[in-house]
Amino acid sequence: MNILPNGEVFKPEGPQPLLRELPPSQPFPEETLGPLLPAVRAVQSSTQAPLAIPAASALALASLAVQGFADVETLGGRRPTSLYMLTIAKTGERKSSCDAPLIAGLRQHEKEQAKNREQAFQSYKNARALWKAEHDRITANLKSRDSLKRTGAQADLEALAPEPDAPPSTDRVVTEPTYEGLTRLFCEGQPSLGIFSDEGGQFLGGHGMNSDNRQKTLAALNNLWGGNPIRRTRQGDGSFTLYDRRLAIHLMVQPIVAYEFMSDPLAADTGFLPRFLMCEPESTIGSRLYANTRHDGMAIMDFETRLRQILQTEMPMDEETRELNPRLLILSDGARELLILFSDTIELEQAKGASLAQITGTASKTAEQAARIAGVLTLWRDLGATEINSDTMQNAIELAQYYLHEALRLANAALISQQVKQAETLRNWILDKWLPKNLLEPYVLPSDIVQLGPNSLREMPKVKKAIAMLVETGWLTLMELPVEVRGIQRKTAYHIVRASGDVV
Repeated sequence: MNILPNGEVFKPEGPQPLLRELPPSQPFPEETLGPLLPAVRAVQSSTQAPLAIPAASALALASLAVQGFADVETLGGRRPTSLYMLTIAKTGERKSSCDAPLIAGLRQHEKEQAKNREQAFQSYKNARALWKAEHDRITANLKSRDSLKRTGAQADLEALAPEPDAPPSTDRVVTEPTYEGLTRLFCEGQPSLGIFSDEGGQFLGGHGMNSDNRQKTLAALNNLWGGNPIRRTRQGDGSFTLYDRRLAIHLMVQPIVAYEFMSDPLAADTGFLPRFLMCEPESTIGSRLYANTRHDGMAIMDFETRLRQILQTEMPMDEETRELNPRLLILSDGARELLILFSDTIELEQAKGASLAQITGTASKTAEQAARIAGVLTLWRDLGATEINSDTMQNAIELAQYYLHEALRLANAALISQQVKQAETLRNWILDKWLPKNLLEPYVLPSDIVQLGPNSLREMPKVKKAIAMLVETGWLTLMELPVEVRGIQRKTAYHIVRASGDVV
């Protein structure tokens, strides 16, 4: 026992924390959802998931439905009503259960449109066969030695109608497209599309986001968020430009996937992440008792009816180029005043040392995000609306503030290194899984971790690095030689230390 000069017993300092605990997520401002609220509440009450999860699904689907009809006036000019959403939630949080009832109307619409396209495609094949037969007959005469036949064939060829076009694809959403695939779908299909996935890690970790393709994919998605043209140049196929296309995105991802992507400098530096409305709501796992579930099928049916009604409305577009021609949804005087005040407040908080200084990319887009959200809510209520009123703008501002707070909160999580995350994973496993089963022999071996530990730590090099960090921060102490654990002499073993600082 060590005695201090003042006679007190020396107590060693306990283990040090590896991670600074993130502040909790703010409550989702549900009343701001306006016409989307009944359906969102219905899904939440039946799944008992965090309300922010079905809210993001509803906002993204509403954006996909209306983005082809109108752009919105912002303080920086005309912008699309397209929203990019990123919902972070771990396995078991019922992400898919929240998304399924809301997206059901879209799936049914796509199914019906695909059936109609099959009939149109058969008519197209017949028309093209007739066109090709006539084309082949004419071109055969171009090879004739008879100059009169060649001259007549040239005239016939010039008079021949253009080759019939195949009916456009009816798909409205894709899950993990490459840049080339998305461009082709915009060229051959609908001018208003969505990237929607309840397993968003497949997109973020897919072919379109690998090291060779990531930069061009991010650049294309950034352009589409801004309503800019898609320009593509391909060897052999020449180049082409697609104007006035619109894209909405909703990715549901697990935390480890989200944080890894958020820590990628390319995703942040290109401005891709700042375009997203992201959230990681507080988990409800452990409190979702069946007795508390409530089912409101009417509210969900009303949402589906409205969604399909908008999807079945013909979008304003050029028949030949399929370029959209959305009208401009203007701000009322009251809405403009609110947006200016909000924008100035956010701007001041981006100053050096202020609360938003570390996420200026996201903060600088927040006022525009508010205008986009206001446009979506307005058009969902009335597809023919011409302006955004002040009440809707106030709701949209509160929603934008919620997502801005989440972006600030999650930025800290994304900065944590992978090595620290692995050490924290190991610490939790030792204290929660290993120790309770080994209280009489509170030791852990590197081989125990490799064989039985977390899946992310099944390689000895990773285990050694994680152990070294836990030793450095006081959660493990190296046992002195000779070491006998479970009746066998060991080269290396570690005592487990509780949070109090006492070796178990």
